[in-house]
Amino acid sequence: MSAFDSNPFANPVDVNPFQDASVAQATSRANENLGDYNPFSGNISGKTIPASTASSQPAVLQTSVEQTPRATAAAAQANLIKQQEELERKAAELERRERELENRSTGRPNNWPPLPNFFPMKPCFYQDFEEEIPEDYRRICRRMYYLWMFHSATLFLNVLACLAYFTVDSNYGVDFGLSILWFVLFTPVAFVCWYRPVYKAFRSDSSFSFFFFFFVFFFQVAVYIIQTVGIPHWGNSGWITSITMINKNLAVAVVMMVVAGFFTVNAILAVILLKMVHSKYRNTGASFSKAQQEFSQGVLTNRTVQSAAASAASSAAQGAFGRSQGN
Repeated sequence: MSAFDSNPFANPVDVNPFQDASVAQATSRANENLGDYNPFSGNISGKTIPASTASSQPAVLQTSVEQTPRATAAAAQANLIKQQEELERKAAELERRERELENRSTGRPNNWPPLPNFFPMKPCFYQDFEEEIPEDYRRICRRMYYLWMFHSATLFLNVLACLAYFTVDSNYGVDFGLSILWFVLFTPVAFVCWYRPVYKAFRSDSSFSFFFFFFVFFFQVAVYIIQTVGIPHWGNSGWITSITMINKNLAVAVVMMVVAGFFTVNAILAVILLKMVHSKYRNTGASFSKAQQEFSQGVLTNRTVQSAAASAASSAAQGAFGRSQGN
């Protein structure tokens, strides 16, 4: 009954486990050892642990899972910084090259036509196949230039043939006069209207220049065919006029036939080169939409067109204002 008489709510007897004799003896020994321990010395209790007794296994640094995303992000950031620096370097290089080209284009003098220094007129164009024309288009561009030179020589020979024609028969003075006109007119017009556009097209890969060249050069081929035929009183020493001259003067007829052969060669070469330029044009990626875009940008950025449009708009506004006041 004594167990039932004890008070369950009374404080239990505090039992100190360290009061046991064995526990007290163990703790006193541990305190003595700790008193002699120096963590900065290489021994415990004054005794050095030999290296052979140490563990032979290498220490392995256990990386935590939290550091892996940080390292990946740091590596990715470093890669992005490196790519950005590379892009900035390339952009600076391109800008430097563009600046050099602009300085070269503005500072270089025109070299065509090659005129002597004492001549009152100066060259009007700059032309350099090696510098301005890419290697893939250089040969066809040179051939177009040679065609223009052959075209000019043919027109000059046509003047001589028509002069001989006129000396035999004075009724053909019109042909001689027109031959001079064709030589003076078509030589520079051909250079400006179809040779320079194809030169610019190959130089800058301009779709508008390509389309302009095709439009003009198609009519040039038609003119070559007409000159080859040689319609009388048109100022051309073609096959018809040269054949009709055989019965009158054989020597003049031979000269005119030579010129007619030159016109024929012009027509054949023009057709061949037109096909070659068209094949090159298809490989450049030019299109009619690009030509329209280049034309619109060229018109909008042209200062002459802008000034003309501004003057026209101002004059129209003044006229409308004057009419409104008059009413």
